[in-house]
Amino acid sequence: MPVAELRAPSTIRAGLRCRCPRCGEGKLFRSFLKIAERCDRCGLDYSFADPADGPAFFVMSGVGILVTAVWAWAAFEFRPPIWVQFVTVFPAMIGGCLACLQPMKAWLVAEQYVHKAGEGHWASTGSHGEGGFTYDRRGVSDRRAD
Repeated sequence: MPVAELRAPSTIRAGLRCRCPRCGEGKLFRSFLKIAERCDRCGLDYSFADPADGPAFFVMSGVGILVTAVWAWAAFEFRPPIWVQFVTVFPAMIGGCLACLQPMKAWLVAEQYVHKAGEGHWASTGSHGEGGFTYDRRGVSDRRAD
């Protein structure tokens, strides 16, 4: 399938479906959280994809806040025994995180693709006096004395 014929899906759609950000059809993952080497439909090389710890942070934060808020409300409203709280809250946190982790990672990969995100590159590490950040202080004290 030529790349020109592809119609790219939205990043949200590609993320929720865990599909290729370019064609929207090929699988993004080869296992639960391991990204495939390339799209099995359009051949997009996924070597650009490096969401690092972003998905885990966002998922743990979001699910943690949501489950904790619901738990706190339910604990005050219904006053269940502590064993009921343990039996419901921990599986909700673990299940919520596991359910959201793969789509969040896929969405961040799609965002990286769309925005051409990559490793930061310096045009120059510069040397003394380069880059337009120089400030000639000689004469500053002379002007203040006047």
